[in-house]
Amino acid sequence: MIILGPPASGKTGLALRLAAELSRPVLCKDDVKEALFDVLGSTDREGSRRFSEAALAAVLRMARTQLCAGSCCLIEGNFTRNHAAALREILGASQASAAQILCSAPLPELERRFAARVRHPGHLDPAVSADDLRRMAEQQSSFLDLAGGRWVYESADPAAYSALLRDLKFRRL
Repeated sequence: MIILGPPASGKTGLALRLAAELSRPVLCKDDVKEALFDVLGSTDREGSRRFSEAALAAVLRMARTQLCAGSCCLIEGNFTRNHAAALREILGASQASAAQILCSAPLPELERRFAARVRHPGHLDPAVSADDLRRMAEQQSSFLDLAGGRWVYESADPAAYSALLRDLKFRRL
């Protein structure tokens, strides 16, 4: 399962809930990124973007290992169309199928959550402007070009989680 979406859309929270509910391992991009910050230190916004790409590459590598070993896993991160080819290669090599869950929330809610959240200081969240957040929300609000099931998770809707979980269980994912 690939959990994607813009910043503050509820990706990590959803991934952790689903992992517990479905008894699946979860690989979260920010766990890797924050470990990189702890070891290598943080830099500027460009350095943070490079750490993001390195963290996503590490998540994909670990997912490949899980899938090639015959295990399912959830991966979570701000995946974009630039990651689709790597994901297709991993799915082909492991003969696995993809299910994408796109996390979504209205822009004012994303802005409110982003301003309120407390994360590792290496993310440099205070340096992210409202325009940057809007641009990221636009770029990261679509499914990847991958075969398989697709769900939109409206994280601001209190009923969305139970409906999503019911559907995933019904489809035996």
